[in-house]
Amino acid sequence: MEITDFSQPIRQSAKGIIVIFAFNLLKFFKKFVVFFIAFGIQVIRKKSFGGVTPTMIYLGLIAMLVLILIIAILKYFNFKFHLSKDDFHLATGIINKDNIIIPKSKIQNVYIKQNFLQQIINVVSVKIETAGDKKSEIEISALDKRTALLLKKKLFNKTTSISGELEQVESIEEPEVFFKVTPKRLFLEGLSQNHFKSFLLIITFSYGLYSELKDFLKELDLEKHVDGLVELDEATILNLIITNVIIVIGVVLISFLFSIVKTFIINFNLEVVEHQKTIEINKGLFNKVSLSLTPSRIQNLVITTNRVKQYFGLHSLSVKQAMVNVKQQKNFNIVALEKEQLNYLVNKLISNYSEDQGEIAKPRPYFMRITTLEMLVFGSVINGLSLAIFGIEMLWINAVFIPVAALYIYFAYKKAYYKISENFVTIGSGVIDTTTNILEIHKIQGVKLKQTIFQRPRDIASLVISTASKSVTIPYISKSEALIIYDFLLYKVESQDRDWM
Repeated sequence: MEITDFSQPIRQSAKGIIVIFAFNLLKFFKKFVVFFIAFGIQVIRKKSFGGVTPTMIYLGLIAMLVLILIIAILKYFNFKFHLSKDDFHLATGIINKDNIIIPKSKIQNVYIKQNFLQQIINVVSVKIETAGDKKSEIEISALDKRTALLLKKKLFNKTTSISGELEQVESIEEPEVFFKVTPKRLFLEGLSQNHFKSFLLIITFSYGLYSELKDFLKELDLEKHVDGLVELDEATILNLIITNVIIVIGVVLISFLFSIVKTFIINFNLEVVEHQKTIEINKGLFNKVSLSLTPSRIQNLVITTNRVKQYFGLHSLSVKQAMVNVKQQKNFNIVALEKEQLNYLVNKLISNYSEDQGEIAKPRPYFMRITTLEMLVFGSVINGLSLAIFGIEMLWINAVFIPVAALYIYFAYKKAYYKISENFVTIGSGVIDTTTNILEIHKIQGVKLKQTIFQRPRDIASLVISTASKSVTIPYISKSEALIIYDFLLYKVESQDRDWM
């Protein structure tokens, strides 16, 4: 029977040498790949460059690989960790030795991750974050999964003594899976996403590729070869129109495919596991992640849907926690939820929340004026770039831009609202997607009233509400209403005897 004793200093799996070597090699490659390619090409072309021959280049690369491997081995042997009753202890370093002690009470999150290499060699990494830094303070690169789960359990266990206690790995119970995404719902999730970003990304890439090849195409003198061969009769013009339509449709289809593939890769095998006090999220194809959501650490909940998603019964729930790095924050997202599942998780993560709490209020019509001004500025930029790059012929783009801008302004105002209840602030926004931000009042860190010189004559102001994870804004409401909300929120925060974490 396999037994793990965390009270004694232990190393990670010997497979960690492979993982450390791969990470260090990747860092080295990112820093010096351009230099080595440029220098190597010069040496290979000229057979010798500055006294350096191709053979010396190859030997140098081999020596560098051996050095990176030796460093990985030394890091492995000098990396030891153990647990005491209240603390996590880590000893690391090759020349300069570091001893790190982290109280369990300061641990914010423990993530279990598994990239493609770790999947091949059957190990996982454990990242430990504290509330004092947005970056992962400690990463154990290679543990078997059962030991990693046991370590995670012990790190969040702040009362049970570790010293002298031998923990049986086999005793880890398998909790019930509350939600597991199906391939069909994942496909519908990717299909119903906001594809505007993907479309812009593909257009930008295509334009960049055209810019790179433009000089090359000029050298071919294609215009001289084509001139005289093509007559712009009605059939030719029709063919050009059809070709452009096909290109646009092709770009749209590629953007759809890009979103679907991205959704599958990030949320592959997504499951939500319900524990007594926490929610665990497991997902990922090439990079598998396993993370826990503790209600006391949650600062904001963000619910996202749109008309297409609502038709398919799809909702997304994003959780914002304090002191989490931006890259990791993207993993705190559960997609393809049914309405009932969404409501259950919301009430699991923040108690006693109801959509019926509070009276719905909307921003002043000044909101539409500002949105209109923003679209005018954006339209001026679009027209300026079109004229500079393509000429006056591209002004037809306004026939598309003007109705799109009008719809943008209409839906932005229609979806903007806010609700203030006894314990919660709910703020709605969006244009294509409908986004709902929910935060608990006792976790508010600060409230700021903003008013520009243009808003003062109109008696309009905005409220910025800050938590430890993000800030949300109630935009363009009357100043009198803003002051009432401002005083109410400050009173509630100062009068409640509840911790924000």
